[in-house]
Amino acid sequence: MFEGARENSGFGAGAGAASGSLAAWSKACAALRCELGEDTFGSWIAPARLRAGARGEMVVVTPTGLARDWIKRNAWRRIDELWSQHDPEHRRLDLKSRTEFEQEVGETAPRPEAAPPKLALVPAVEAPPPARPAGLQERMTFDSFVTGPSNEFAVSVARRVARGADGGFNPVLIHGPYGFGKTHLLNAIGWEALRLKPDAKVVYLTAEQFTSTFVRAVLDKTGPAFKVDLRAADLLLIDDVHFIGGKKSSQEELFHTLAALIGEGRRVVFTADRPPSALNEVEARLRSHLGSGLVCGIEPADRAMRMGVLERKLGLLSRQLGVSGAARPEVLEMLADRFPESVRELEGGLNTLAFRAGERLSTMTVDDAEAILRPHLAKGGGERRVTVDEIQKATAEHFALKQADLLCERRTRAIARPRQVAMYLAKTLTTRSYPDIGRRFGGRDHTTVLHAVRRIEALKGEDPAIAADIEAITRKLRG
Repeated sequence: MFEGARENSGFGAGAGAASGSLAAWSKACAALRCELGEDTFGSWIAPARLRAGARGEMVVVTPTGLARDWIKRNAWRRIDELWSQHDPEHRRLDLKSRTEFEQEVGETAPRPEAAPPKLALVPAVEAPPPARPAGLQERMTFDSFVTGPSNEFAVSVARRVARGADGGFNPVLIHGPYGFGKTHLLNAIGWEALRLKPDAKVVYLTAEQFTSTFVRAVLDKTGPAFKVDLRAADLLLIDDVHFIGGKKSSQEELFHTLAALIGEGRRVVFTADRPPSALNEVEARLRSHLGSGLVCGIEPADRAMRMGVLERKLGLLSRQLGVSGAARPEVLEMLADRFPESVRELEGGLNTLAFRAGERLSTMTVDDAEAILRPHLAKGGGERRVTVDEIQKATAEHFALKQADLLCERRTRAIARPRQVAMYLAKTLTTRSYPDIGRRFGGRDHTTVLHAVRRIEALKGEDPAIAADIEAITRKLRG
């Protein structure tokens, strides 16, 4: 459903002007829905919001930069034409992502003088809460999932599947290492599908549950009933499908179940820790089927996204545990840096701090937090404390350089990029401050380190080679 504005839409004009803007946008969206089709409109245009900008212009605000770029490439010229036709005041229309809009308007955004009327191109009907399918976890919904550059494509695909949008791809396989949010997304698909269609049959199973249930059905001679029940699903969700590797009978059954469901146009979504091509223990024909629809990966969360996860989790804990006050920024930063690889472990670290600290959480120092978390950071009975010197040596060795090269003044690309990688690792794998790291890299200023960290954060999502380099060096450092 698209709503032209909500109560916090930011319209600073009176109700009449706000209503005129909403009416113009409503007419433009009605035309776009017909021209683009329900699925395309629902995926890219519907999540946008019409907002009033700081200089009196109207702004179409998208939830992500990805959506902004798609609209700019594929629909913006037509949107501008439709807006010009229907806006009686002929105001300029701009396009921004939510982050861009918030940075520009900030706290100076005008408050609405009158709540503008809501525009619903599709009537909003609250569906009754669905019965909970076995295995789905209530807390894992789209609302509680933090979206960022590392997972926004997977989230977009997951939402389309939940809506039943026919994108011509089936099955969908979402892959990524442990703790990246795959199970959360799978649960969110199930809950959203049931919210939109409460009578849909949604089946959620881990691969382990699929195997054990199938084996039990064979032993109990209830195999036919098991097949009928599973193949009647409107939406089948199977988590951690890589665990089915090496189990020949279970793979055979899953292959036929998958073929039957796809043949009838029913949706199937899998998660795995690797892309299908790397599932070597899975039989070739099942592996081929797993990769025949749409495969999307989830990358490690960047630092900004990890901070977002902590802030959202802290808000939830404040309600559950009665924790008052926010944790110090430096404590949250320490958490984000010490748990860079798994969102699940990151949340676990915050859970531990909140439970142990209680009302003292807001006054806790970094040293206090590290003392509490030390057992959770331990390896082999003692904490493996990575030093800046070890990081420099491992990075130099990985890039076939000398450690001294990372400390010298030379700025050739062959040295500058590995130096930035080493600075990034020093910040994410140790508790050293920016000035301290700069001193250990030949007396550089803290702004140089800050630039290096931000640059590598950005490159990780753009350049698979850089991401692979960081993963390899980190794995070596952690033994």
